[in-house]
Amino acid sequence: MKIISYNVNGIRAAFTKGFIDWLGQADPDIICIQETKANKDQVALDDIEAAGYPYHYWFSAQKKGYSGVAILSKHKPLNVAYGTGIEHMDNEGRNIRLDFEDFSVMSLYLPSGTNSARLDYKFQYMDDFYDYIESLKQEHPNLIVCGDYNICHEAIDIHDPVRNKKTSGFLPEERAWLDKFINNGFIDSFRLFNKEPHNYSWWSYRANARNNNKGWRIDYAMVTEPMHDKLTRGYILPEAKHSDHCPIVVEFE
Repeated sequence: MKIISYNVNGIRAAFTKGFIDWLGQADPDIICIQETKANKDQVALDDIEAAGYPYHYWFSAQKKGYSGVAILSKHKPLNVAYGTGIEHMDNEGRNIRLDFEDFSVMSLYLPSGTNSARLDYKFQYMDDFYDYIESLKQEHPNLIVCGDYNICHEAIDIHDPVRNKKTSGFLPEERAWLDKFINNGFIDSFRLFNKEPHNYSWWSYRANARNNNKGWRIDYAMVTEPMHDKLTRGYILPEAKHSDHCPIVVEFE
């Protein structure tokens, strides 16, 4: 089973950059998408189905052209959970989950802390999401939470940890939350297989950051501990350039 997670920074823009052709070549069983910035009726669904994904589920923000998550699948799920049931989260279209017989997969788009108000909201979201997941994994022990967490975990995950230590996305409080999240029963699937530095999933559009590989690793496929022995690969696809993010991949038996 191969699952990709990809913040496309606008699904319609990604389509114009060859996203569908790339998807056919990448050929995941499931792809979790974040920041769709579109409602379902604004997306070329026929192209998605022609690429081999007859099962596709969309959860958009109330605000048009903002946020939004989706999951495209080759396999029919047993259940689809739109949102978390927590109103402030669901208004922004940040969570969707598919349940299969042996595992569940979520597409998550955690808020960024672009200003003081949004940073306060980010911390509220993180607290509420932690409690939600704590309950959810009792019901769904084989759980994969894919997505854009908007947090670098360790210094190895960011190109300049010293100068960014007071920047949202690498604040001590954010990193501590990710510590707590992982220590409470999750595996960072990429780091399970890759210990090397200079592996990133997002680059600023400024200062030629991507060509210079001055990036941040803020996209994760977090997998619950009961799935540890089933994991076979975790990797990043930096050559895919439909967004300021690149896809990440987890594979398991």
